[in-house]
Amino acid sequence: MVRRRLLLSAAAGVALFLALLCASPAAANEVDWVAAQNDDNHTELEVERPGRVEPVTDVEPPPGAEADPPGDNTTNVIDVALGLRPDDCRPEDRSTCAGDPAVEPAPEAAPAVVVTMRDIASFRPAKPGNGMEPGGWAIEDLAANFVAAASVEVVAGTLLGQPAEVRFTPVAYRWSHSDGAVVEGSDPGATWEALGVREFSPTGTSHAYAESGEYTVALDVVLRAEYRFAGSGWRSIAGTLEVAGDPQRVLVGEFDTVLTQGDCNTHPSGPGC
Repeated sequence: MVRRRLLLSAAAGVALFLALLCASPAAANEVDWVAAQNDDNHTELEVERPGRVEPVTDVEPPPGAEADPPGDNTTNVIDVALGLRPDDCRPEDRSTCAGDPAVEPAPEAAPAVVVTMRDIASFRPAKPGNGMEPGGWAIEDLAANFVAAASVEVVAGTLLGQPAEVRFTPVAYRWSHSDGAVVEGSDPGATWEALGVREFSPTGTSHAYAESGEYTVALDVVLRAEYRFAGSGWRSIAGTLEVAGDPQRVLVGEFDTVLTQGDCNTHPSGPGC
């Protein structure tokens, strides 16, 4: 057993304790400190390894220091010299110090980013094409075929103050005819040739006008939107967006079958000329 005795003033003893504690918290935990008051009003510090020295209980606290509560026979006299009570915070465990500025509070979780259709108002997709066949005209009671030109589109811009991209995907189509008919679905339509059918054949996006006249047809395409910041994956935005194409003018007329002898330029007086 190694025993060291140091004769110090009360203030010097406290300073030495704090210096050793800050230099090596792990070592301080392995040392048992005992202080005793001698006749010359000095504090005597005694260090003992590896055993434990029984704490001193009959030491009078220095002026101004509070004594430990009655009944506590294990009071550390160094705490008494420092004026600390057992329930006070201690330098080796600052987490017990209420309101200690050195104890950083746990960071709060960042709120989730919620992007809405309003936030992407500056990202404008292109107008869909509103095509038809025959081009701009139709025959009474025969199908006119309508085809929307719309595809997936990515638009770059600034979202919530950061560079971002928004991807628009068509999910539905609606043709509103001026005769009151509405044709809608998830199919943009296709030409008769692409479908492999004869001209004037009904299709999923066609419409037949009952009377001659001039009509208009308006196309609206419903888009689903997603966004992403640099390096991130695509994230969905709640809701959908409707984009209107330019109205299409349709001239509808009657169709009559006549017999002729040939070209009316060659036979201007022939039947039907």
